[in-house]
Amino acid sequence: MTDFRYHSVRLQKDRCRGCTNCLKHCPTEAIRVRNGRAHIIDSLCIDCGECIRICEYQAKVAVTDALADIQRFKYKIALPAPTLYGQFRGLKKREYVLEALLQIGFDSVFEVARGADVVTRAIRERLRDTSIPRPVISSACPAVVRLIQVRFPELLEHVIDIRQPMEVAASIARREFCRKHGCKPEDVGCFFITPCPAKMTAIHRPIGQAKSELDGAISIMELYGHLLPHVEKIQNESPDFDPATRYGVGWATSDGEASAVCPERSLSVDGIPNVIRVLEEVENNKLSDLEYLEGNACIGGCVGGALVFENNYVAKAAIRQLVAGMPLEHPDKSVCTSMLTKYPMKNDVPFQPSAAMSLDDNLMAAMQKMNRMNKILENLPGYDCGSCGSPTCKSFAEDIVRGYVKSEMECVHMMKNKLKIMAQDMVTLAQSTIDLGGNQDESK
Repeated sequence: MTDFRYHSVRLQKDRCRGCTNCLKHCPTEAIRVRNGRAHIIDSLCIDCGECIRICEYQAKVAVTDALADIQRFKYKIALPAPTLYGQFRGLKKREYVLEALLQIGFDSVFEVARGADVVTRAIRERLRDTSIPRPVISSACPAVVRLIQVRFPELLEHVIDIRQPMEVAASIARREFCRKHGCKPEDVGCFFITPCPAKMTAIHRPIGQAKSELDGAISIMELYGHLLPHVEKIQNESPDFDPATRYGVGWATSDGEASAVCPERSLSVDGIPNVIRVLEEVENNKLSDLEYLEGNACIGGCVGGALVFENNYVAKAAIRQLVAGMPLEHPDKSVCTSMLTKYPMKNDVPFQPSAAMSLDDNLMAAMQKMNRMNKILENLPGYDCGSCGSPTCKSFAEDIVRGYVKSEMECVHMMKNKLKIMAQDMVTLAQSTIDLGGNQDESK
């Protein structure tokens, strides 16, 4: 059942020092610092993991499933993100990693790269529909889609309505496993091996789907230590798995999706700040000549996720080296057209804008609050220093209007100015008293 309050990114309050680093780096301004501790506004958080990366006190963490959680099911299927392959330096064959997953407790393995191959073919077919506004925006990164829901809701019509590769992979994996072993779907647990917290959140709070096809997600960081000794031992073996294409594996890095889906007239952007700048360009109708836009919240693509073990640049190089030795066959040839109708490809729930940015459900009340907010903002210094516990002066004015902050006097700069005025008034008053006393002496 979908939990609309669920977030993978959590705050460990006892570790927080109220340093405001996370405050300044959150792309949706979802963090506030009050009473010396950070607070995350649920409705604004997109689980991108930026705060996890930036917090030197490790006060921000991502909650995912543990390896032991797979025991909830009679049969367990691992769905590794292609990013997993980039964690093992010098890996010659990704099959070694797939075999290692079987050795640590999974009954079957299905590559999410195979799901990416099917999604590649589905998107290429979907792009034939010229009614979708250009550029068509990828829906593969849930953090980017949630960013659009929160900050760029008017661009939701640009987002492709094809499911994420992990969802398509889970759907295929479960059905194939049940057909092969004659078991019930409810006895099979599908677990995504995730590089980022946004994927975990997308399982509990699906985007574009009423219910996720997945039963959980385990972080790459947690599994790496379990897998490494097995991968090293089976280097001389050659396990047999149905292969994904080099294009599907390439989805792990930035530009991998765009290169597979639309090699011409496409743009790939990685890193939330860069994605925001490009979305602003799309919003201003400056990129309408583009056909496809791939946006990745993490630098380097999924290899830069907050839950990976290896450095993103090293992992990207490892993926590039791995795919270099793979056949050149494109998903257009390797994926049968029947796959696009045999399994659910399109979303069953439309993308909806987030109401987090709305000041009030009532339009008149919202306008009044906006006017008040603008008046407060005129009096603020505009330094966007974060000393007040809000990321910017604008968000501070909004917090006052929403009732999160009592008054603008919580701005240290305004308080400083007020103290200066009070001090000057005291000096003036003191001088007046001295002058008055002198005049009285002279009158005697």
